[in-house]
Amino acid sequence: MTEEDWSAVDAFFEEKLLPPDAVLEEALRASAAAGLPDIQVSPSQGKLLHLLARAQGARRILELGTLGGYSAIWLARALPARGRLISFEVNPAHAEVARANLGRAGLQRKVEVRLGPALDSFSTLEAEKPVPFDMFFIDADKPNTRPYFDRSVRLSRPGSLIVVDNVVRKGELANALSQDANVRAMRAFVEALAGDNRVSATGIQTVGKKGYDGFVLARVLGPGAL
Repeated sequence: MTEEDWSAVDAFFEEKLLPPDAVLEEALRASAAAGLPDIQVSPSQGKLLHLLARAQGARRILELGTLGGYSAIWLARALPARGRLISFEVNPAHAEVARANLGRAGLQRKVEVRLGPALDSFSTLEAEKPVPFDMFFIDADKPNTRPYFDRSVRLSRPGSLIVVDNVVRKGELANALSQDANVRAMRAFVEALAGDNRVSATGIQTVGKKGYDGFVLARVLGPGAL
């Protein structure tokens, strides 16, 4: 099987299961026109996030890595009328594009894009003593994945769901000799999960138009959540 085969299957799923969506398509066009990297989740992956949020009954979601707001649109659409999504983004240009995309989607009242390094944004958010979040989507710089996960657990409740993207790294996750900083960070993250009694977690490999990668799915058990 090749990436061409995987992409063809993705295209089939999208044709049959994802009706045309002008808002999402315009978000992708606007992101490309602004020169943002083409690293957002695929449409099928976006729908998966949406379904997970719905199944979770999420009212509050925290996202790390806004990019052009594509995944934020999928997630925010799963929220109830008074639901809230906060998204951390370090790049001002990305945040500007995302806010415009979210505005066109009519989601500006549900979604807040916070600009700045994610660890700083976590500190600000923790100082606000927020209501715990029901779901987290971590899709930011990979070397900080482990602290991002730990800080997410601190803002969670028993039963919260944490999704960590881009874990498999084209299979390099299994390469103990890799010198790639992103791979080493993901290996350290997964190894830490093995002894983390705050959560129950698994890893899933994926293929598709985004190539070969995967994600970690973790459910907070407590009492790690503060």
